[in-house]
Amino acid sequence: MATIVILGSGIMGTALSFPASENGHEVRLVGTFLDREIVESIQTTGVHPDLGLKVNDGVTAYQLEQAKEAFEGADVVMSGVNSFGVEWIGEQLADLLQPGQKFLCITKGMRADEGTGDLQLLPDKIKEYLDPELAEQISWNAITGPSIAGELAVHHDTAVVFCGHDKDDLEYLADLFRTDYYHVWTSTDFIGHETGAATKNIYAFAAGFAEGLLRKQGKENDKYVMYNFGAAIFAQGQRELRSFVKLMGGNPDTADGLGGVGDMFVTSMGGRNVKAGTLVGQGIPFSEVRDQHMKGVTLEGVAAIKVVGKALGPLTERGVIKPEEYPLCRFLYSVVAEDAPLDIPWDKFFQDLT
Repeated sequence: MATIVILGSGIMGTALSFPASENGHEVRLVGTFLDREIVESIQTTGVHPDLGLKVNDGVTAYQLEQAKEAFEGADVVMSGVNSFGVEWIGEQLADLLQPGQKFLCITKGMRADEGTGDLQLLPDKIKEYLDPELAEQISWNAITGPSIAGELAVHHDTAVVFCGHDKDDLEYLADLFRTDYYHVWTSTDFIGHETGAATKNIYAFAAGFAEGLLRKQGKENDKYVMYNFGAAIFAQGQRELRSFVKLMGGNPDTADGLGGVGDMFVTSMGGRNVKAGTLVGQGIPFSEVRDQHMKGVTLEGVAAIKVVGKALGPLTERGVIKPEEYPLCRFLYSVVAEDAPLDIPWDKFFQDLT
């Protein structure tokens, strides 16, 4: 039996406790400073209030001040905090991680150097907060692929990739979680999978445009919807995702699997980022969407657009990428950063097909 600690008791971290605990492993859910009510609910009723489900036996919830107790003797440590909290999670893990532990990252996203535009994956950002000697004694791994937390928690078939640097470590981790409904593959293309997981959120925002345009035209109940529009946006997004994987040094073929287009597909089916894109499609400037319609809502896709889209400028100036590359991402950045109108740059898409 292994002991698994999950820092962050949100819906995804908690959802992952189901396959692990059903395999007989001890799971310790540690709440952040934002999770106090969630932890209290689990401690008193056993129910995660956002999932609406009772956690399994073998799952114990801890408040943040109990984190050291929870981390003691753990074999595996997981980060379930969203990308906005990566600096916070780095500070916490610097004091909590212990030599020999295997780290399994759930958090997706990137950071960029303000001057050069060089992009950095979040696990690498977390590493910066650790003593270099300790960082070398930790096995760094991540989960990628299409995984809606609620579906996983109720045992709907879910297929993911555990990626990392050591094949044996990956197989060990995968075996902790594999069930007849949670299907796990492993890959040592850590960069490719983490890049796909970070950049697919960019294009989920654009997935909402079609529905918004239909509403703006009063045609949301029309017989003919805008699948043609959506498919073209999706296809261009997939091409850019593949290019990002190559730019970061991963295997471009990774973009064609679960950690790339598969994850982009499920993210584009709905959620907060798609809702924000739908409102923009209706003609509402993004700043108004952010400040009024979705005030206080975490938008991972928009965060990715702001980081990656802004980085494209200095990367172009340095000659790392060409001005004609990533036209959809550049356009989406203008929408969220400058309230640009929804004038899709169709002529700039699929340039290498001509």
